[in-house]
Amino acid sequence: QVQPVESGGGSVQAGASLKLSCTASKRTFSTYTVGWFRQAPGKERHFVAGISHDGASVWYSDSVKGRFTISRDNAENTVYLQMNRLKPEETAVYSCAAGPIFGAVQPEHFKVWGRGTQVTVSS
Repeated sequence: QVQPVESGGGSVQAGASLKLSCTASKRTFSTYTVGWFRQAPGKERHFVAGISHDGASVWYSDSVKGRFTISRDNAENTVYLQMNRLKPEETAVYSCAAGPIFGAVQPEHFKVWGRGTQVTVSS
C-alpha cells in the first residue's frame, strides 16, 4: 500500500514561503491523483490543491490560487506544494493524500493519507 509521508512544515512569519513535500516509497504512487488538504484546530479538513497522476493537470481552492503551486516528480515519488505569501489564517496541519479520481477535491475520494505536517504562520 502506498503510504505518503509529508515534510517541510514549520513556523514562519506572514508573507513568507514554505515548500512541503509528500513522498511515498512505492512506484505506484505515480499512478495516483494526489491532493493536499489542511485542517486547523477545531475545524474541518479543507482541500488545498490537487494534481493528476502525470502532473499534466492541477487544480486549486480559490483561496490559494496564484499563491500556491502543486507539482510532482514521479521519478522521486514526490509531490510538492510551494506556498507563497502565507497568511496567519493558513495555520494548520497540512496532509497529502492519494486516490484514483482525477479532479478530486473531496476527502472521501482519496484512499491513503499521510499523517500531516504542521504549518504555523504568525502575524
